[in-house]
Amino acid sequence: MQDLKKSYKLLFVLLVALSLFLAACAGQPESKPTGKSEGSGGETASPSKDKVVLDFWTFWGSETRRPIIEKIIDDFNSSQDEIEVKHTYLPWGDIWTKALAAGAAGDPPDVIINDINTVAQRAEKKQNTNLAEYINSEPGFADQFYPHLWSPMLYEGDAYALPFNTDTYMLFYNKEIFKEVGLDPEQPPKTWAELEEFARKIDKKNGDRYERIGFLPRHGAGHNIWMLNADGKSYWDYDANKPIINQPTDVETLEWLIKYESHYGQKVINAFTAEFGSETANPFIAGKIGMYIQPGTFYTQIRDYGDGMEFGVAELPAREEDSGHTTWGGGFVAEIPYGAKNPEASWEFLKYLAGPQAQEHWAVKNFDNVANIQAAEAASQSSELTDDGRATYEATVENLKNTILTPNPIEAPDYTTLIDPEVEKALLGDQTPQEALDKAQKAVEKLIESTK
Repeated sequence: MQDLKKSYKLLFVLLVALSLFLAACAGQPESKPTGKSEGSGGETASPSKDKVVLDFWTFWGSETRRPIIEKIIDDFNSSQDEIEVKHTYLPWGDIWTKALAAGAAGDPPDVIINDINTVAQRAEKKQNTNLAEYINSEPGFADQFYPHLWSPMLYEGDAYALPFNTDTYMLFYNKEIFKEVGLDPEQPPKTWAELEEFARKIDKKNGDRYERIGFLPRHGAGHNIWMLNADGKSYWDYDANKPIINQPTDVETLEWLIKYESHYGQKVINAFTAEFGSETANPFIAGKIGMYIQPGTFYTQIRDYGDGMEFGVAELPAREEDSGHTTWGGGFVAEIPYGAKNPEASWEFLKYLAGPQAQEHWAVKNFDNVANIQAAEAASQSSELTDDGRATYEATVENLKNTILTPNPIEAPDYTTLIDPEVEKALLGDQTPQEALDKAQKAVEKLIESTK
């Protein structure tokens, strides 16, 4: 019994000592590792300083594009020790609706890839961040981009995004077919008249059936590109800020399209379109059409599936000799969503995405036109491309001078949905081109009036 009492007494002493020790520890400040002095204030920081982590959203999840954008991200992360970018892939149909929902919940992504033609709409709705304070601190910053790609970045004079990539529609033509029918393979058509003349020579019939068609204006590109090509103007006058849908040149262009297609007839065109309705059955690569309008990136399909076909690429033929070779392009931008938690860090990554190193890598690996002039010119001479690749890419870069974008006007962002049905009725013969474009003009004017 005496031994048991001694044991209790010893246990009591140990518990008291432990309690005193814990109380003493609780009163001491937490120890921190010291580091090198930062700045003139002599403050210290941990060598394992936490990085700012950015969430970068894209829709580039394919086996081709995902490794390319993630290599760019890795290069940026390795280039400095302040910021770490993480990539979030979201499918095309989900990314922007989810971004809006995340923004409304106060937790937007830090950087996102978005459509180039709707920057101003998002700026007006406060969905993206005004970049003026960052851009103004770097004189001449905008000069590194193609002017027609910089203009859509602006809303009320300030930029709300940086242009990333773009495209330019061009005329691809089959040199082997040109030689077969006696055309010079180094002289593509320069005007609409020559385009039609060349097409008739390329046409090949077996009885009533076309085995080969020279050219179809709306196969590969819609009617809108020809309205633009006719006089260098879209359906919207951006200077006057109003629709100009039924201007005489557009009426004449629609008349030309109808007359051109009537040579073949709608039955032939529909059958042709149905036969080559999928990406895996391309009529140009199959030798079933001699000339074809596509973005410059179409080269990659010829490269991968053309089995060494001889082809040429040229600017769009002009309506008349002196009317210009205007074509269309689209593209994507990099933005900082409104409310992003670390806009300064996001800006640093944004600059890298739009800079020459990242842009050249994207251009060469994707065979994609980019917004940075230095990068585009370097890509056109890249040793990673074949001779055909360099020649084609160089042609696309040169064609950017003919290329215009058609940003959605704030007053009527979806106005083209009112035009297309009327044009389609004209193409089917249900109304005249003048009637179609007059109706479309009135419909858009009414839409604008209803939103005031």
